[in-house]
Amino acid sequence: MLFNSFQFLVFFPIVCLLFFSFRKWGRWILLLASYYFYMCWKPEYLILILVSTAVDYFVVLRMDGASSSKRRWWLALSLATNLGILFFFKYFNFLNDSVARAFDIFGIAYAVPGLDILLPVGISFYTFQTLSYTIDVYRGARGPERSLTTFALYVAFFPQLVAGPIERSTHLLPQLAKQSRFDYDRVVDGLRLMIWGFVKKVVIADNLAGIVETVYSQPQNYTGMHLLIATYFFAFQIYCDFSGYSDIAIGAARVLGYDLMENFRRPYFSRSIREFWSRWHISLSTWFRDYVYIPLGGNRVTKQRWYTNLLIVFVVSGIWHGANWTFAVWGLLHGIYLVFALYFANIKSRMSQLFFPGPMRRLLPFVQVFITFHLVLISWVFFRAANLNDALYILTHIPVGLLDTLNLAGLSTYQLKVGVAMICLLLVIHLIQEKVRIRDIIQTWPRPLRWAAYMVTLFFIEAYANYSDTQFLYFQF
Repeated sequence: MLFNSFQFLVFFPIVCLLFFSFRKWGRWILLLASYYFYMCWKPEYLILILVSTAVDYFVVLRMDGASSSKRRWWLALSLATNLGILFFFKYFNFLNDSVARAFDIFGIAYAVPGLDILLPVGISFYTFQTLSYTIDVYRGARGPERSLTTFALYVAFFPQLVAGPIERSTHLLPQLAKQSRFDYDRVVDGLRLMIWGFVKKVVIADNLAGIVETVYSQPQNYTGMHLLIATYFFAFQIYCDFSGYSDIAIGAARVLGYDLMENFRRPYFSRSIREFWSRWHISLSTWFRDYVYIPLGGNRVTKQRWYTNLLIVFVVSGIWHGANWTFAVWGLLHGIYLVFALYFANIKSRMSQLFFPGPMRRLLPFVQVFITFHLVLISWVFFRAANLNDALYILTHIPVGLLDTLNLAGLSTYQLKVGVAMICLLLVIHLIQEKVRIRDIIQTWPRPLRWAAYMVTLFFIEAYANYSDTQFLYFQF
């Protein structure tokens, strides 16, 4: 079930009505609704969520009070089960195909067939969420959750089940254990955030998607400006698509009385790659920081080991996104960016002072944002391209004929105009949000003016939305 579907527009109000009408059974209502929500894609894959839930629930109970060695064995069982399921469904065919190609290079026969299976929606997200619970209990960050219903809801909570935010047990489980009550202000605030999420998804992202798909599906048919515009459009498409989902998820949870963590914070205004990752997919970047980077030693090791730790984390993060070498290169690029910035930090500081002295210093943030954005833009080419050959073609052919293709033949003029207008609108709103919270401003308005603004926004969505039930990009991860 997609958030941007008529089915969800019927499903969500019914769930809210039942949830607030029968508060005593609230957790059961949300749990059954969450299972139904997931079964709308492929009912049999619900078994995977049930297995993951059961294993981690009982593993943690056995871990409680056990000796250190037994606790490690129980943790190993949880890791093996969850990561084993993830590997089987997401990475087996990728690894099998890679081995087959390697054998083919050396002329060795390889007869292991691939598996005809579909990737379960959201498997990377709920796997990481359940793992964080087991690891938190193992570390002593929290005790075991005794209520199976509450824990099952933590794993399957429908607003963030298939694409996050990846919640921590220490944050979400205590909320789910309590009985939620109807709160008018929270409901309005949640609905407002959901509307903004829909604007990002169906108005901005889905209108940009047409040109991106046209060019990236057959990049060899295009050069110069076509490739450049499609790449710019993709940068904003993936941001609006994924952050739009997060806004809808966070807003829906807020309507129900629960707080999910912030997942995006205007990342394209970042002045460095390090800042970008503190603003982009925050729930994932902090997950890798806490459960991979720090256990590897973080920055409390030699410089060479520190840099290696960063590269490992970013490559693993890339592979988490998808079973394709393009994602590994995307992650590696970000790791290299960060290591390069750390290694040349002193030189960068001196160059900044040299080229931006005195009053010119005010221009430095704009230059930093410009450079950071375009470094990210280069990495997005690998993220979006179907394979490494397509990515390399795009990067090497953007400069070719850049001025000769200003006529933009083959691209929809309407889609171009709407796309540029939507990107400009987004940037203006983000500029305002960097200074003040727009919702705080709206709260100061008289109620008739507020509701008039909401209605105008709904009419705006109706006028410019792309109603194609386009799946959210991160559902494939």
